[in-house]
Amino acid sequence: MAKILFVNPIVREEDVPRHIPYGIALLASICINRGHKVQVFDANAWRLSDDFLYQVLDADDWDIIAIGGLTTTYGHIKKIVKIAKHNNPTTPIVAGGGFLTSMPREIMQWLPEITYGVVGEAFETFPELVETIKDSSNSINKVKGIVYRLKGEIKLTPVRPLIKDLDDLPWPAWDLFPLEEVYFKNSSSLFSEEAYISKRRIDINGSFGCGLICRYCWHLGTTGDMIIGQNASGNDDVQFTFGRHVRMHSPRYLVDMVKHLRNTYNIDFVNFLDENLMTVNTSSRYKWLSEICELWIAEGLQPKSRKEKRSVSAEDAGDGVYFSGTSHASLHYPEILEKMYEAGCTHLVYGLESFDPKILKDLGKGSTRKNNIESVGVCLNSGIKPIPNIIVGFPDETYSSVRNTISALIELGIHAKPHFATAYPGSEWFNAFKHEIIKQYNGNLENYILDLGDATKITATISKHFTPAELLGLQTLIANKDLRNLGLSEQYANKTKDISTSFFGENPEWNFKASKEKTPIAQSTSKVLTTNGK
Repeated sequence: MAKILFVNPIVREEDVPRHIPYGIALLASICINRGHKVQVFDANAWRLSDDFLYQVLDADDWDIIAIGGLTTTYGHIKKIVKIAKHNNPTTPIVAGGGFLTSMPREIMQWLPEITYGVVGEAFETFPELVETIKDSSNSINKVKGIVYRLKGEIKLTPVRPLIKDLDDLPWPAWDLFPLEEVYFKNSSSLFSEEAYISKRRIDINGSFGCGLICRYCWHLGTTGDMIIGQNASGNDDVQFTFGRHVRMHSPRYLVDMVKHLRNTYNIDFVNFLDENLMTVNTSSRYKWLSEICELWIAEGLQPKSRKEKRSVSAEDAGDGVYFSGTSHASLHYPEILEKMYEAGCTHLVYGLESFDPKILKDLGKGSTRKNNIESVGVCLNSGIKPIPNIIVGFPDETYSSVRNTISALIELGIHAKPHFATAYPGSEWFNAFKHEIIKQYNGNLENYILDLGDATKITATISKHFTPAELLGLQTLIANKDLRNLGLSEQYANKTKDISTSFFGENPEWNFKASKEKTPIAQSTSKVLTTNGK
């Protein structure tokens, strides 16, 4: 038995905490099932001073301090591990999640306080690592899916096969997080009327993986896109590929989990965290979402307003469970959208990104300008609200491509303030432009990682034809749908520079391999997840 402290770092500090860390909640549940004693310090929820972190670190004789998160949490993780190492110098610090998996060698170099790192999917790796640390007779290098130190060198073990059946996972340990004190108070959002009146929203994850190969996206092993190989220096390192697995929970698992959340916490809204509900549904041969919706209704989760086929009102808050998620412009169909609306779906985020044919083709999204334009009406006709996501600053962005996006927004009558094209570690973009990113940050890649956020500000520019100042202006022009000033900007630019000339090119790094080589999937049921370990 080990005493484990999980620390959830601060993310999106400019916003209130809205999302329970699903990965940490799952790992906590797995470890409890295996007989370990687990506590969570949710720094993102509480937003307290460092003094409280010291109190937590002193609260028990922890055997393991565990921390993880997205790359955008790196700055806070860096601070936490320094404090933890100073305060608890003999306690192993285990890190995982996207920030580490995307670049394990660099993270271990930058953060010498980390003892071990979990690379890729952690559901089996983390508990096995914990138990190997506790049993000193076992060899660390036998644990698949980790990065560790040996005589001053950074070592990676072979890739961990992905678990075969997601239904082997327990439900997350929601009771370890401040639901009443923090998360439920921040339930409301402006995406739909139903989301606005929500008072007890919670996130769930129905699947891992996406069949698409969008150049800006990162999966970090959970979708089968990660292998381990030797880099140019002869050292083992992660390499990302076009390999894809799409794994999903059964509809029964998901609906039973929502029923439990309804009965235990009286939730009124569920947000699916899945990469894209429609790509998962396609992988199931168009059965998965339909079966979820049928069970949702049969098990009494359907909101009253949908039963009675009427508009929602403030009095409907809490009378059933609404839900939201993500969609895809070329993979949704009226029949499934109508079923989703009937069951309680309120809004779907669409990664439209652009309305320029060339940009869309180069992205690898499998969508077209026509698909994007038609998707808005198809979704609206079902009763579900489409939430468009737009990006500006693509590598080959031009005035013409921006014009195509603005004209489509005008045609559709929708508003969108674009995010900036950002090369996140683990994405194809990151490996194609890493050399330029390092140059823009004066040779210091870590400063770029520290600077990364949710793409609402410019970090490193990967646009070959526009400066950061120009991209800020283009963002405003798209948000205002201002074709007049876009035309003037193009006229003036044509007089002062050759806009067909690229500032820089693409120079792919070893860490991305343009092949369909996949992370293996385990051939049998997970013994780690289906036994208690006592």
